[in-house]
Amino acid sequence: MANTTFNGPVRAEGGFKQITKNATTGAITDNTTIDSSGNISGGGTLSVTGRSTLTGNTIATTAGTGITTGTGTVYAASVIKTGGIFHTSILIDLTGLASSGSGDIIGKAATANSHIGQITAAVNGTVLGGKLTCLEAPAGGDPDINLWYADEATGAEDAAITSLTNQVQMCDSGDLALNSVISIPTPPAADKYIYMVTGAATNADYTAGKYLLNFADIVHNK
Repeated sequence: MANTTFNGPVRAEGGFKQITKNATTGAITDNTTIDSSGNISGGGTLSVTGRSTLTGNTIATTAGTGITTGTGTVYAASVIKTGGIFHTSILIDLTGLASSGSGDIIGKAATANSHIGQITAAVNGTVLGGKLTCLEAPAGGDPDINLWYADEATGAEDAAITSLTNQVQMCDSGDLALNSVISIPTPPAADKYIYMVTGAATNADYTAGKYLLNFADIVHNK
């Protein structure tokens, strides 16, 4: 068939395929396909000259309402797979959240679902390690912020992290200072929810505090 030029959109309910036909056997090989749901599988090299926006590259479960409904609180997360390595990042501005007693969950005051996201093998791979970077020192609330994980998503601000099931401390950060980088020796297990937990007792609201959580050493769980 000769080349065809269309003046308008090309529509197909069943998708599209770019193929190669074996000259000897006539066997057909699908190189690039777009299925009926719009999923694309490309067999060639992708060259992008413009900006790429990957809005669907998020973690399995975004932060709970105990984080996202804080006044002035900022939360964003992303997952990118390069080769066989997954890179998961979570960025948080603590403004509008609250801390309370030592060992209690940080979140919007007296609000449930104060987790900062869920890690799953299907989306994030198997976590091997990570780091916590302080981009702005915490103010107002407690500066000693540790990371824990647990089975439930329902943990509330001011509740003890030990009230949740199968809770495990991921790192002991001490007081976070500007540009400090804390390693995470105990990465989250699959399907667990991550919580910020106070290491000391300060019953107050955060007026500042930004940090970036990276699980950069993540290998796909095949």
